[in-house]
Amino acid sequence: MGGQGLVLGGGGVAGVAWMTGLLTGLAEHGQDLTGADLLVGTSAGSVVAAQVTSGVALAELYARQADPARQSREIPVEVDFEKFAAEFGGAVTGAATPAEVRRAVSRLALTAETVPEADRRAVVAERLPVHEWPEQRVVIVAVETSTGEPRRFDRASGVSLVDAVAASCAVPGIWPAVTIEGKRYVDGGVRSADNADYATGCTRVTVVSPLGAADSPFPMEKPLPEVLEDLRAAGAEVALITPDEASVAAIGANPLDPATRTPAAEAGRAQGAALTLSWT
Repeated sequence: MGGQGLVLGGGGVAGVAWMTGLLTGLAEHGQDLTGADLLVGTSAGSVVAAQVTSGVALAELYARQADPARQSREIPVEVDFEKFAAEFGGAVTGAATPAEVRRAVSRLALTAETVPEADRRAVVAERLPVHEWPEQRVVIVAVETSTGEPRRFDRASGVSLVDAVAASCAVPGIWPAVTIEGKRYVDGGVRSADNADYATGCTRVTVVSPLGAADSPFPMEKPLPEVLEDLRAAGAEVALITPDEASVAAIGANPLDPATRTPAAEAGRAQGAALTLSWT
């Protein structure tokens, strides 16, 4: 495959804003990553991947995150993350394989009380400047609930971009599972917060991870540092970007809170402006 890979990980609406700001700051200082040959988007990263390949300028996308008057509609949600992690930890007790873990998480997700699926889809649709897949190669990751197997949606999948992004962003227990072709899908982060291994084959990979090495509420198949080493072993040069101290503070304790968008976007842009990329 070769070429440049850009991996965009999960992190809620704060992660969308932070990654948009970061990519804007980088581009403003001569380090534009958005022309990558492959973009892999998971959850929040699927939103950003769809946005930056839409043909809308980064400056405009940034303004839609940083300016409260231009922000798209979101559904506020309060989350007790300790309880959230405990519930899912209990649900996967006894699961022996990654697929069993994902099926257990999916079962819990399917029984959770959430907003209606159509309401949530409408919010996701409002986030995207265009609803057609780009010519650029974009892969969006979700997990099919009955099998626990990941699915990589792309332009050739025959699935609408809005549905693919909605599925990838369907945080179990928070948002409804998404119905596509008679099957139900949940957040691609149930497999991995970043799914960086799907960039295997690229010669240079940049991983932008709002969660970084932080503990995920979902058991991962493999820790991110090990995935990055696997990419290097496969012949890629790799760079990992995670929030700096100011960005962590801006994202705050609840990355699903729409109020985080302005500070997270601004902190991301400042971080990108100060960052000099290097791949090893």
